Amino acid sequence: MSMEAADVLKVLLAVVAGGLIGLEREFRDKAAGFRTLIFICTGSTLFTIWSQKLADDSDPTRIAANIVSGVGFLGAGVILREGGRVVGLTTAATIWLTAALGMGIGGGHFVLAGTAVLVALVVLWVFPLLEEYVDNIRHERTYEITCPNQVEKLEALEGIFRGSGLRVKDRRQARAGGDMRCSWEVSGPPRAHDRLLRQLMSDAEVMELRY
Repeated sequence: MSMEAADVLKVLLAVVAGGLIGLEREFRDKAAGFRTLIFICTGSTLFTIWSQKLADDSDPTRIAANIVSGVGFLGAGVILREGGRVVGLTTAATIWLTAALGMGIGGGHFVLAGTAVLVALVVLWVFPLLEEYVDNIRHERTYEITCPNQVEKLEALEGIFRGSGLRVKDRRQARAGGDMRCSWEVSGPPRAHDRLLRQLMSDAEVMELRY
């Protein structure tokens, strides 16, 4: 195979690799989707190819090395803060990985790059199911309850939460006029939350419930 044909093959493989990862990001409606990741992978491949061709007797890794820092700016642009949490980290890491795949393809390391693509696809498609399972085990809710300002009622509510099968992480009580406003932060499986919610909803002394 001639050098030009080999370079064309690398570009085509970069399009496939970037497209496979980009399809998953597009499916989940993320900021960096199908076309973006194709361009990142193909661009990294081209930079790597040209760094080898243009280097002559100098270090051929100088141009390719700047891909690592340059793609960091793209990744930083998709990391955002929403409320009290940070989103976009997975997309930023995917951009970084896609650039690394392009460099590997441009360098002719097809087997290693192909293996990395398969690993990335497993992580992106299969691992969210595992994350969902873990999140269901430790699903968190904060319950805010307004009830009569009575010690006995507070003790009764404490008993309900302790017997719910949920883990109580934090609790607060405050007086609100002639009533008592309490909050419990608990975690556990959704079914336990549903049982607790039905029990609280059926309590006639619970005047207001938020969660």
